[in-house]
Amino acid sequence: MPKIENFIQRKTMLYKTGVEYGDYTINYVLGCSHGCKFPCYAYTMKKRFGQVKSYEDWCRPWLVSNTLELLDKEIPKLKDKIESVQLCFATDPFMYGYDEVGQMSIASIRKLNAAGIKCTILTKGILPIKLAQLSDTNEYGITLISLDERYREKMEPGAAPYQERLTALKALHDAGCKTWISMEPYPTPNLINQDLQILLQTVRFVDKIIFGRTNYSKEASSFKGHKHFYNERAAEVIAFCEEHGIQYHIKEKTITEGYGDGDGVIARFNSTDR
Repeated sequence: MPKIENFIQRKTMLYKTGVEYGDYTINYVLGCSHGCKFPCYAYTMKKRFGQVKSYEDWCRPWLVSNTLELLDKEIPKLKDKIESVQLCFATDPFMYGYDEVGQMSIASIRKLNAAGIKCTILTKGILPIKLAQLSDTNEYGITLISLDERYREKMEPGAAPYQERLTALKALHDAGCKTWISMEPYPTPNLINQDLQILLQTVRFVDKIIFGRTNYSKEASSFKGHKHFYNERAAEVIAFCEEHGIQYHIKEKTITEGYGDGDGVIARFNSTDR
């Protein structure tokens, strides 16, 4: 089991996110051992601004040692403004194989929940079953864009195997937790040829699905008809979710046909708890 070897401190922790389906977020790790190669937007930005030097540097995570102290200071000031806190947009809260990251995540969630703040979690690691003991307002999600382990090994080399992620998510669902799936960045057929229906049927138990295209990838954008491909897949997700009473959100710029500016977003969030 790998250990965190490097620690840093930060001046602030809670901040408002510009992500379309987010509110506030916290990022208490610099880097991510999953080493995703889509490419990873977080890695690209951290490298551009000189916070990491290389891909290898990014894959050796640094833990923010004063995370909990910062939360103790900031939660009382911001709790009335926060609808929910997302863990995390620039790293992974349950980084595969790194127990210290997961422990910090659970401690942070406990503090936020104690102040009446809902947490939304997204991981490519393993969601621990002990999360079921926390607030029933929390929402637990995994990224799942395929079921093919060869593709996972190529694109998410350090992340948890798909089936392990699914098993942990299903356990939380069965324990009464709200669960969701992020199908982003969904690959074009030149990256992997697969049947979206099989993937959708596999995650039929979840409460919500977020679907989005592959961005920043020359391979994906070079696929002939990639815009039409994503319009069709988005329509497939919407039809499936409507049929099965699942909430959904289609990410910006995934749907381009039928919208004059190309920025179509479709979302439907209902009050059904399943």
